[in-house]
Amino acid sequence: MIAAPASRSAAQVLVASNRGPVSYTRADDGTLTARRGGGGLVSGLSAIGPDAGAVWVCAALSDGDRAAVAATDGGRLDPADSGGQRVHMLGIDPQVYAGAYNGVANSVLWFIHHLLYQTPLEPSFDQDFRTQWSAYREYNGAFADALAEEAGQGAAVLVQDYHLSLTPRMLRERRPDLRIGHFSHTPWAPPDYFRLLPDDVAEQVLLGVLGADRAAFLTRRWARAFTECAAQLLGAETGERDGEPTVTHQGRTTRIGVHGLGADGDFLRERGHRADVADRMAALRERIGPDRKVIVRVDRTELSKNIVRGLWSYERLLETHPEWVGRVTHVAFAYPSRYDLAVYREYTDTVREVAEGINERFGTPDWLPVLLHVEDDFARSLAAYRIADVALVNPIRDGMNLVAKEVPVLSDRGCALVLSREAGAFEELGGDSIVVNPYDIEATADALHRALSMPDDERAERTGRLAAAATALPPATWFTDQLRALGG
Repeated sequence: MIAAPASRSAAQVLVASNRGPVSYTRADDGTLTARRGGGGLVSGLSAIGPDAGAVWVCAALSDGDRAAVAATDGGRLDPADSGGQRVHMLGIDPQVYAGAYNGVANSVLWFIHHLLYQTPLEPSFDQDFRTQWSAYREYNGAFADALAEEAGQGAAVLVQDYHLSLTPRMLRERRPDLRIGHFSHTPWAPPDYFRLLPDDVAEQVLLGVLGADRAAFLTRRWARAFTECAAQLLGAETGERDGEPTVTHQGRTTRIGVHGLGADGDFLRERGHRADVADRMAALRERIGPDRKVIVRVDRTELSKNIVRGLWSYERLLETHPEWVGRVTHVAFAYPSRYDLAVYREYTDTVREVAEGINERFGTPDWLPVLLHVEDDFARSLAAYRIADVALVNPIRDGMNLVAKEVPVLSDRGCALVLSREAGAFEELGGDSIVVNPYDIEATADALHRALSMPDDERAERTGRLAAAATALPPATWFTDQLRALGG
């Protein structure tokens, strides 16, 4: 057990996540440049005000980050680099980090929760996995140590995501006085699939999350899957307290919460009407051509996003409804993701090949059926949102999917949303979407036709309701609601 720090600077609110609110790049001359990030956690910490004494604990992800850590006192960054936030960045050994992040978090836990394994051949949990699992435990332990060191007596700690599934229990052992929450930004696997993990690993993951006072999820579906795993694999008791589900195991009760992260409507509307977005809108319109409908998708080239089947569905639309040939363009932004893993590089190559095949088959001198970009450009994404007539969001499985929420907020003319029933956003947006089975090419092609054919007044009415639902729980509220539920 680690005692609470006596210093007046001890934090009363802490956030822990793999990626922090600031990153560093190092020039050839060794100069470090800080770049601030955004997102829900940044908004949330800003919303609680400077008097909370908040600290963000994160990992160094790059050589620049590690150089910045090396130049500090114990990894505590200069608040000037992070917009005034106190950040404790962990200089974890690169080999340990790689084993934890790529070997376990992204190659095992991500695949488990998104049901991505081709089970006749994978997974295989051999000695290499055991080495990586040791690294994952060490990585989680480093976070637990730092949080225990920074937290004031009785502080509230919000631990984020599958990278840190062991941290709540480890932190509980070090600092039983703390109020600990864990939030899962991914789906949670159902028990039969979660059992693919080695028995001891599955148990440690569940016990790790149950070390929290409160474990929260993006939808009721994912929360229910977690409680079912705890009941079936651990023999835990499930119940209810004050309207929330509970899981009780070995004398400890963990409350289960649901917080459906929404889009930041104010930010999107302001950012989406800046000059750089207008410039990109003009460029896109010039490439698309006049009077054509636009189907938009914006994703990382993540296996779960189902980009290839989306392209196949668009191709099938052109085959079965030739009236759309020359009258619609599919704007597909598929930004690189996890390029250090071979399976992601191969998937990106497949996306390119399928898009090129459609263009070769159907394209004409004045019409490109698929406009594909694989280079990240946020302003261009916002421009695509604004010109969208149809948004295609068809993941195999997704914790939420903020693109489904962001496009209706920004679409200038109103946007029909074709939405996978396996996206967490379906729980909130399904009623005003055209809902699809993400594996069904024929049905998705038909859904695209229905979306393109939707009358203007119906599309506008649906878009208004979608935008209202999408912005009902903006990031700052999402964060503070969790803090309040934890007793912070």
